Amino acid sequence: MQTESDIIQQCRDGNKEAFRWLVQQHQRLVFSLALKMLADEEEAKDVVQETFIRVWQRISDYNPQKPFTTWLYTIASRFCLDRLKQMHRILPLPEDESVLQRFANDEQQTLENSEWVSIVRMLAEGLSPKQKLVFTLCQLEGLPSAEVEQITGLDAKQVKSNLYVARQTIRERLKHLGYE
Repeated sequence: MQTESDIIQQCRDGNKEAFRWLVQQHQRLVFSLALKMLADEEEAKDVVQETFIRVWQRISDYNPQKPFTTWLYTIASRFCLDRLKQMHRILPLPEDESVLQRFANDEQQTLENSEWVSIVRMLAEGLSPKQKLVFTLCQLEGLPSAEVEQITGLDAKQVKSNLYVARQTIRERLKHLGYE
């Protein structure tokens, strides 16, 4: 049985089948991050493609002493931040609030991509791209602060500060929408 590091080495040697396996193993992770960051399914799909093109081009730059997912999140995060800078401000749509209300009332519900988009649009309004990235990585993707620091290039204080502001902003949005 091959380890991920064996497969990465095969990718470095130009093995496209090994790379296909790597993409299949990690594309959901990248899509999840991009969808939550960009609140747009098509943009998220584009980021997945761009991320894996970059991974293929730069696989020799990967440091095997660090987790592959950290390197992958770093690449995907940068593409997301670039997209956010290019995109116009994402405003919530009237129907987004009803999706949030349905989700809040049904704890058993699992979210479809379009529903994630609606909720993110509602809650992330007013967050800076860095705040949105830190919040997404810490709260939605469940990554530890140390890994978020590596991915974003921010120090511990900056991660905590951006996360605090994001949480406060989202808490205020929820209060404004009638949630305590």
